[in-house]
Order: sequence, then structure tokens, then C-alpha cells
Amino acid sequence: MAELDDVIAAVATSPAIHAKRAIGLVSEVLGASGWVDGPGDDGAAVDVNGRAVIACGEALWPPFVRADPHGAGVAAVLTNVNDVAAMGGLPLGIVDTIVADETTARTALEGMRYAARLYDVPIVGGHLTISAEAAPSISAFAVGSADALLSATRVRAGQDLVVAACTEGVMREDFPFFPSFDERGQELAGDVRLLAGIAREGLAAAAKDISMAGLVGSLAMLLEWGGFGADVSLEALPAPRGVPLAWWCTCFPCYGFLLTCEPGRTDACVRAFTSRGLSAARVGAVDATGVISLTAGGRRLPAFDLTKDRVTGLRTTSPGPGRDPRTNSVEPGWDPRTPSGELG
Repeated sequence: MAELDDVIAAVATSPAIHAKRAIGLVSEVLGASGWVDGPGDDGAAVDVNGRAVIACGEALWPPFVRADPHGAGVAAVLTNVNDVAAMGGLPLGIVDTIVADETTARTALEGMRYAARLYDVPIVGGHLTISAEAAPSISAFAVGSADALLSATRVRAGQDLVVAACTEGVMREDFPFFPSFDERGQELAGDVRLLAGIAREGLAAAAKDISMAGLVGSLAMLLEWGGFGADVSLEALPAPRGVPLAWWCTCFPCYGFLLTCEPGRTDACVRAFTSRGLSAARVGAVDATGVISLTAGGRRLPAFDLTKDRVTGLRTTSPGPGRDPRTNSVEPGWDPRTPSGELG
């Protein structure tokens, strides 16, 4: 019961969740968007002759790049691969940009090489500026393809909420990141490609990777588009042993996804993950309250109220441009307006 209070307090004070609010600047400048065609979702689905091409990007936090350039290089690949996967896509390639001194740039590229081999995705190009004066910076971008899309715009009240994650690993002490590289190894390449099959088979409607905002913050971002709420059972939540739930619910796991499913397809979606040795479970359901509540030990507390607080503040136009709600596939002839994804 005390852990429930700890999780609520950790979410309320999470700097990563508060940082997401700055993304609202994008809508202030560019205006409202359709989310699936960007900005909004983890990546943007761009129609290319009737096929969805997924585009996304990530800028690494400069202090992280300076302190751990190898880790930043790994993260540059990891975040993009997860974003493509969360859209139901298969990663095809990574492009990077690096500005740094030679030692930092070399170490960052070694990190990218390690992650690219681990996830079986090539680094196909980029830009490198060697400078001893400039603060080191890394950005990376991914392109992928999808036969069927997973998108926040497909979330509906009444759907089940599933959490899938690798719970094998050790939490970093200096940064809220839970890596599973040693534990999963080359299995990670197949793990991230699971979601493309889940989308293709219609086992889930929407997905979002659990990133820097943590589980609860990422869930709020998933539900923000439609102002939905959810009840989440901490007792059902897949979690690593020995890690406090307050840490787990506010960290960035190497492999962690939120999915929404029609109730009749939830079990099959869960089995897709557990059959590979990953952890997955139904942890609750989406509702129309606009409030994300956490439950444990017979108690229920609100963690986030989307009727009062924003997460990103991105504004939406019409629901689901480019989607066929019957098949979860890209509509023929869809002409997306803006080729960009979530900017955060």
C-alpha cells in the first residue's frame, strides 16, 4: 500500500513528465495536427504509393552526451527503433548527426554501431562535425515501413490496456534507465519487430513506447489525444524484482510498450510477448473519465488528470486521418499534410 503512495508522489514530481509540456510549442507555431501523420504519435506515417513509411527522430540530452557518449549513441538507435515499433513498423535504417570533439564522436559512433548490430538495423548515413569548441550533440532519425498502423488515434474507451516489457536487467544508478542489452542480447531485434506482427494481425489498436516520461507519463501521452482515462492495477503490472515500483513507473526501460486492445484480442496480444520470454499483462482498461488512476491493496488514487493538466499540449484536428477503422491499415490515396512525428 505504501508503494502506491510512492508511485503517485514520483509521478507528481517527475521532471521528465514536466519537460514534455514544452512540446506544446509545436502546436503553437505549426497549428493543430492529425497526430498519425505528425506531429503527435511516436512517429509519422507518411504515405508512399499506398504504403506507410514511418519517420521519426530523437535529440539526445547534451549533458547525457557529454557524460556518457557511448550510452548516448546506444540511446540514439534504441529510441528510434522503439518509436518505429510503436507505430507497428519495421525499422529500415538510421541516420545520425553528431557535433563533438573527435574522442566523443568516436565513442558515440561506437555506441551506435553496437546498438545497430543488436537491433539489426543499418546506419545508412548522417552528418559529422568535429569541433573541440562546440558542446557535444547527437541527433538520430529512423525510417521504417508498416503494413498496418498502431496509433494513439485508435484508442477508444472500453479497450483493454496491456503493458509489455523486458523485466530482466539492472537499473542505472545515475540515470532513470533500465537496460536489458546483456540479458536479451540479439533477441531484442526480434522483440521490437513483434509489434509489426501484432498490428498486422489486428491484435492491438494503439501502442506507445515507454520512454523518458516513464510508464504513467507515457500512458498520459497515449491517452491525451482523445482525453481518455484509465485504471491501472500496480499489482498486475509486469515489473522487475528488487526495483521499487516508484522507480519502475518513472524510468525509461530498454524495452517497454503500452498497448490498447479490443477485449476479445487481449489474450492473443499478451501471448505474442510472453511466447518470446517477455513479460506482458492486462493491467486495466481505457475509460472516458480523462483521469489516470492507479490501484493497489484495495486503494485507488488519481495519478494524472487530463481534464485539468496537459502532457504535451499538442492540439489535434480530426480523428484518425489516413486510417481505415475497419482494417487498421493505411487508406489508399491518403495524402498526409506534414511529414513529421512527435517532437519530444
